[in-house]
Amino acid sequence: MGKNTKGKRVTIVEKVKRRKVEAFQGDKEKAKPGDVVQFLRNNIILEGIALPSNAENSIIVDLSSTSFKVLEEINHGYSNTVVAHHKYRVIEKSNEE
Repeated sequence: MGKNTKGKRVTIVEKVKRRKVEAFQGDKEKAKPGDVVQFLRNNIILEGIALPSNAENSIIVDLSSTSFKVLEEINHGYSNTVVAHHKYRVIEKSNEE
C-alpha cells in the first residue's frame, strides 16, 4: 500500500476553499427588492435581481438573466435562489425608493 495522503489533501482543499471565500466578501448592506446583487456559488460569481421577501436572514434572487449554460454548470435548474445576507454584495441600487 502507498503512503496515506488523505489528511494532507483535505488540508489543501480547505486552504483553497478559504482563499476563494476570502476573495469574495459580502456586504453588510441588505438588498432591497430590485437591487442587483452579486454572490459566489460553486466558485462562480453570479448576478441577479433581489425579489421581495419576508425572510430575515436571506433574500430571494432572480437569476433569469443568467445564461442557461452557467445555471447548468452550477447544477441549478431554477431561475430563483436563496442567498444569505452575509453572502452577497449589492452592486447596483434599484431606481425605486
